[in-house]
Amino acid sequence: MNKATSDGTRRYAQRLNSTTAVGHFRERHGLLMSSIGLGTYLGHWDEHTDRSYQESIKRAVELGCNVIDSAINYRFQRSERSIGAALKQLFEEHKTSRDEIILATKGGFFPFEDEPPRDARAWVMENVIDKGLARPEEIAGGSHCMTPAYLEDQLARSLENLEVDTIDIYYIHNPETQLEAVPRDEFNARMRAAFEALERAAEDGRISYYGTATWNGYRQQPDSRGYLSLSEMSSLAEEVAGQGHHFRVIQLPYNLAMPEALTSPNQIVDGEQLSLLMAADRLGITVMSSASMLQAKLAQNLPPFVGKALKGLSSDAQRAIQFVRSTPGVTTALVGMGQRAHAEENMSVAAVPIAPVDEFFSMFSSEEA
Repeated sequence: MNKATSDGTRRYAQRLNSTTAVGHFRERHGLLMSSIGLGTYLGHWDEHTDRSYQESIKRAVELGCNVIDSAINYRFQRSERSIGAALKQLFEEHKTSRDEIILATKGGFFPFEDEPPRDARAWVMENVIDKGLARPEEIAGGSHCMTPAYLEDQLARSLENLEVDTIDIYYIHNPETQLEAVPRDEFNARMRAAFEALERAAEDGRISYYGTATWNGYRQQPDSRGYLSLSEMSSLAEEVAGQGHHFRVIQLPYNLAMPEALTSPNQIVDGEQLSLLMAADRLGITVMSSASMLQAKLAQNLPPFVGKALKGLSSDAQRAIQFVRSTPGVTTALVGMGQRAHAEENMSVAAVPIAPVDEFFSMFSSEEA
C-alpha cells in the first residue's frame, strides 16, 4: 500500500526491536512512529548535498527512523526529491516498504525550482498569479500563500517530488505569516478554506492527515498578533468535517532553549489554561518537535545538570535529542541529518531508554537551570 499503515509501521518496529529501546516507537492514530525523525531543512542546493541527504536518509531508516520530514521549499524542492530518490532505492533493495515509512511535508512558501530565481517577483507572477492559483492580495510578505488552489498545486508537486501517491502528514507551513498581512477574521476564513481543501485531499487519499507546522504561532501569548490557538484550529477543522476531521498533527520548535510548548500555559481548552503539549493531548493532536538541536546550536557546551539528568549518552547533541524525545507529549524529535555520520550519531539515541519522568523534570528544578 502506498502510504504508512498500522501493519506496516508495526512490522518495521518489530524488525528494529533488537536495536532500539522500549519506548522508541510511539503509537499515534494507529501508526507506530519513531521518537527520532529526520529533517531536511538545511544545506546547499547542489548535487553533492542531494547525494549526502540520500545516504543519510537510507542509513537513518536502517537504524530505526521511520518519520521523514520535509517541505516543498526546502532547498528549492531538492530535499523532497532527495527523499524520493532515497526511498526508491530502499524499496528496490527491499530494505523497507512504503507502508513502513511516515512521510511529512509542508506547503505555503514559494518553492521556486532547484535554485533561487533571478527574478522572484517574475517567478511568482508566472507560476502563481498567471495560473490563477492566487490573487496578489492573497500573498503575505511576498512569499506565503495558502489558497485552496495554491495548496492543491503544491500538494501535486510534492507527491511528484516524493514519488508517492499519498503523503502521510501534510502541513500548512507557518500559517501565522498571514497574520502579518490580514486581520484575524480574514485569517480564520483563509484557514477554513485551506482545511476544506485538505479534507478533500484526505478523502481522495492524497494525504492521510494534515496540520500546521509553525515557528512562532503556538509559542506566543494570546495577545500577540501572530498567536495561534490550537483549540480554535481544531474547531475550524470540526466545522469543516465534523469530529472525524483529519487535522491531527502539528509541528513547532521545542528544545532546551525553546521550551515554551511544555512550560508556557498559553493555550485555552474548554476555559482551562494549558501548555501546548497538554492542549494537544486534550484535543487528540500529535505533536512533532522541530529544531530539536536548534540547528546544531545545542550540540555542544550544554550545562552539566543536563548530562546529570540525561544519562547514557556520549555527546551534547545526543542529550539535546534525548531531552526532546523524553518530554511527555512529544511524539517525535525531528533532527536535521544531512550526512550519514550525523544519522549514525543521532540514531544511536534510539537504543537508549527515554529519561525517567523524575530525572527529566529534575532539570527544571536544578539550581544551575
